[in-house]
Amino acid sequence: MKLKEIKEVLEADVLTDNYDPEMEIALGCSSDLMSDILAFGKPDSILLTSLNNIQAINTANVADIKVVCFVQSKIPNEMIIKLAERDDIIVLSTKLTMFVSCGKLYSIGLEGCSYLTFEE
Repeated sequence: MKLKEIKEVLEADVLTDNYDPEMEIALGCSSDLMSDILAFGKPDSILLTSLNNIQAINTANVADIKVVCFVQSKIPNEMIIKLAERDDIIVLSTKLTMFVSCGKLYSIGLEGCSYLTFEE
């Protein structure tokens, strides 16, 4: 799925300068527990989180997640945005809750990272 579709569905604002509307996003994952993202996140995914701190970007970088979307109108500070840009991670923000954001993305066909198995 193209990132521009995700941005539109989530009514999200782009917070970084490296936005690529044509970027392909394979899967979605959501959590405020970064240990869950490290365990179950997949490359080329979008991470939905309300954890508004530097660990969200560091975790995305380690897990090779290309987009982080902060939910519930959370806006990361400038240091977090600069780190994301340095690591080539696109940052979005949506006013929607995590529950609604996940539901909207799932309803348009974005599959989630599996939390049931360790299979690729």
